Amino acid sequence: MVVMRNKDKVLGVLYGQAIGDAMGMPTELWPLEKIRAKFGRHITEFLDGTSDNDIAQHFTAGEYTDDTNQAFAILDALIETNWQPNQQVLVKHIMAWANQVGAWDNNVLGPSSKAALTLVKEGKDPHEVTKTALTNGCGMRIAPIGALFEPSQQAELIKMVYEVTKITHSSDVAISGAAMIAGAVTAAVADYDWDQIIAYALAVNDEAFKLGAPTWAAKTHQRLQLGLQLAKEHANDPAGFSQAIYETLGTGTMVSESIPAAVAIAYFTRDVEQCAYLCTNLGGDTDTIGAMATAICGAKQGANKIPVAWRQLIDQKNPQHNIHRFAEQMLAFQA
Repeated sequence: MVVMRNKDKVLGVLYGQAIGDAMGMPTELWPLEKIRAKFGRHITEFLDGTSDNDIAQHFTAGEYTDDTNQAFAILDALIETNWQPNQQVLVKHIMAWANQVGAWDNNVLGPSSKAALTLVKEGKDPHEVTKTALTNGCGMRIAPIGALFEPSQQAELIKMVYEVTKITHSSDVAISGAAMIAGAVTAAVADYDWDQIIAYALAVNDEAFKLGAPTWAAKTHQRLQLGLQLAKEHANDPAGFSQAIYETLGTGTMVSESIPAAVAIAYFTRDVEQCAYLCTNLGGDTDTIGAMATAICGAKQGANKIPVAWRQLIDQKNPQHNIHRFAEQMLAFQA
């Protein structure tokens, strides 16, 4: 088998995730009208969180949030167990991060993750919570997993996504949504063209859906198709596309909104900078959508196409992680 992964592509995923998260942080969970009133019509830089955003207020420009911190906690857990997913070790690393940042008292954890981890903390089985989890904590932290696999390793990719995701999310829509993001990254790292990236993401989504507990949630496959239709209708009109995603597909915390929105935005922008800009100005769950969408763009473009100043800012403002070391360890992984 020809190995298609390389350090530039893997770094593109990791920096893309971090950049989309950090740039989307100040506007997180605000409606579009509030973003425009506070920041103007088009944010094009990293900004501090402001005191009137109870989620973002503790962050400064260039710092990433729970999305990327959890993604990297998962990498640390997998590295500790030689890439064999271990539920106890995964939870240990997520818990260590949560305790460090005061996630139980501050508005940091998403609702599904917080509910599941609270039960784990109390020594209880979280399955009754995880099987009905419909929010996007499953997708916000999964992009690096996609960079571990070649497209020919679809079954292995899905298994890893499932094992990592089920610690907090085990519903059909959550498993499929996480797999959609990871699959898009896998295909982008392999330098598939954009239509092939979408086809691979949908194929992985559909197989992974079978592993989750049944829910009534709208299906990510059909929701992504809606997003792609909006991308075609608004070709060469980023403002119109952004408005259509916000109003029609939705940009909230539900898997069925934010994950298809992120993949559609990556497909539309095809560029780390433009993707990060669109996401932070989008309205809704801007940091999570940014983390997912920009990771996919980074996977396709590679880190060398990302502004050096942006990568340096991420490294400087988030010294708790060494992104280059992560990339080297990920390249040593063999399925």
